[in-house]
Amino acid sequence: MNPSDVSEHGGPLPPVAPQVVAAAVEGLTSRLRKKLDAAVEQYAALPVEVVEGEGVRIQCGEDAVVTLSLGMITEEDQVRCSCLLAPRCLHRAAVLSACPVADPAAEEGTGQPPLADPAGTGHSPLPSGMGGGPAAGGVTPAGGGHAAAETGAQPAAEIGAQPAAGIGGRPAAADGEPHAPAGIGRTPTAGEGRAAPIAGGKPAAEAVGAASAQTEVVGPVAPSAAQVAAGAGLWAAGAAVLAAGVPAAGAVPQAELLRAAHTARLAGLPRAEAAAVRVVRGLRSARAAHGGHRLTDLVSALRELLLIAGRLAAADADPALIGTVRRNYEQGGSLRVYGVFREPVISATGYGGVVTHVVTADGRWFSVSDVRPGGSARARGAGTATIAIGTAMLSHAQLARAGLLIAGATVSPDGRLGAGSGVRATPVSGMPWTEGPMAALFARPLSDAARARLSGAAWSEDDTADEAREPVGCDLVIVGAAGDHVLARELTDGEDTDGPLIHLVPASRHPDLAHVANLQRLASRPGLRVRVVGRVEPDRAATLQPLAVGPVPDTEATLRLPDDWQGRADLGYDRLQGSHLPPPDAITPPGQGGQTDPLAGAPLWRVRRLVELAVAGGRRAVAESGRSGDFKSQEVSLRRSGFRSAADLSKTLTSEADRRERDVFGRLTDSGSDRYVRAWLAAATHLVATERALIKSSWQSPS
Repeated sequence: MNPSDVSEHGGPLPPVAPQVVAAAVEGLTSRLRKKLDAAVEQYAALPVEVVEGEGVRIQCGEDAVVTLSLGMITEEDQVRCSCLLAPRCLHRAAVLSACPVADPAAEEGTGQPPLADPAGTGHSPLPSGMGGGPAAGGVTPAGGGHAAAETGAQPAAEIGAQPAAGIGGRPAAADGEPHAPAGIGRTPTAGEGRAAPIAGGKPAAEAVGAASAQTEVVGPVAPSAAQVAAGAGLWAAGAAVLAAGVPAAGAVPQAELLRAAHTARLAGLPRAEAAAVRVVRGLRSARAAHGGHRLTDLVSALRELLLIAGRLAAADADPALIGTVRRNYEQGGSLRVYGVFREPVISATGYGGVVTHVVTADGRWFSVSDVRPGGSARARGAGTATIAIGTAMLSHAQLARAGLLIAGATVSPDGRLGAGSGVRATPVSGMPWTEGPMAALFARPLSDAARARLSGAAWSEDDTADEAREPVGCDLVIVGAAGDHVLARELTDGEDTDGPLIHLVPASRHPDLAHVANLQRLASRPGLRVRVVGRVEPDRAATLQPLAVGPVPDTEATLRLPDDWQGRADLGYDRLQGSHLPPPDAITPPGQGGQTDPLAGAPLWRVRRLVELAVAGGRRAVAESGRSGDFKSQEVSLRRSGFRSAADLSKTLTSEADRRERDVFGRLTDSGSDRYVRAWLAAATHLVATERALIKSSWQSPS
């Protein structure tokens, strides 16, 4: 085991609360701070010894042994060093900086740890404390559902609905040029902010209205002075990281950001705290060059942190900026749920398992998860493992095709139901995809469903991911293959339409799972008609991640599945065979026509390259890029393509990066990085909003 991977992915080294790391770094002298980054790299490569009854020990030198208590480190006295300079020593600070950052919700002792990235995208499917975000090591399960816990194991049997959306923003204008989100150069209008969440996961207005029809719902309340100050501190720490870039954002800038995150926690700002922690995790992953790191994820995390911090520092009254913490389970009454599909989960942190998705008669989605340490081997076995919910004993494979009547359900604020001693469940017959809520799911035009899933705030990755995670259903005709993608087109009333050419991509490319092989099998029969349940890919034009398939009713050119599969195949587990496909003479291959990808044809990649360069290389790299002749041609290309705002924002960014003020004697002065950071933030936010508008337009049928 690579110790550097261990420290970053939550192995023997225990997770540490942000304030403990920040205090240890703050206690160092300026001379020792200069040596901290090298010491972190050195000590992360040392072997870790777990001593029963004592804790975790790391031999940092002949006279320096750092000992950490087992479990989460929340107090400074839980970390000891044997050297003479302790506790203000380099050994202690470096080891703490090498430990994984504890999740804010886990610190609160609220039970559930955050679930990791569902598709290697760096975005958590459930809120991390309150907002979600990238896992330390990245995950490769199927689709956008639940995945392995980052700091602890997921309970064996849970049922979870999709979480509510996060911070709101304004939609794109009709011409494709997005409006600025609230708090960027303007004051939110009355009624624009969302209602504040309360215990139970419902917006305040909804909960109050349910309690008493006579109760008047008050408007948004301005943040307190402590919250404004905490926002300003987060802005300063995030701005310093952006100006420095990944190479210079070492342990000391990270500690400053963790200190600001702890201040935000004390001020009651869980969303801002978790955003800062995600940035620190992304910086560590980038500097260590982990295989699961994506620069795009770090850019997204830093953008959201600066937006939240900047709006809080400006005393924005939007209650969604506050966020919510994970709360305990509450009584949820009785539920009747019907299995729809199951998907495997494989985490880069060593967890594996399965998530079985179920739906109620009124169309609410829930899921039963079984994710524990074990990796791909456990993910394969968990698909047929037995789960116990009350007195009901059945496997995940059976539940995906059956139903449950649950009495005394306990519900978490994000919709998950526990399987405690007070829960009673009785197996009932399943519901075919042609009846009830599933029939309604397939009856809705895919273009409408996809655009609804992409209706989250363009500037908030978590918001959009939350919206897009709910499954969609559609009937498709297979057009052919393009690499590991399958091209398809939607069927309307059983007939091929002139709608967009849809890309079906594997929910997971892990060789132990069946996603890739099943898509290749489908692509081998152009003209095959198939019923698909999947998720919209929010970052690609007209792209779906199929999770389960079934036959299209009333046609011969469709799947012929075994009777015991009950009309559906889970693409992560069930392997399609040639006998499951219709003979070639029973199908007619469709035409290859379809609209082009509006995102691929736009020169926005030039803006993205500049935005990512700012994070990867820092302010100096952006300034040097602006002096090159290539930048001038890129600006011209953007203007000719109609992206004038993007061209203006890119030019402003490079100008601010290269701006140097002088005093009356002509000497260079440090005017701070605020103007540069605001220019980067405007360019990054405009880029995401414009790309999201183009992706939404890709789902529209050509007129």
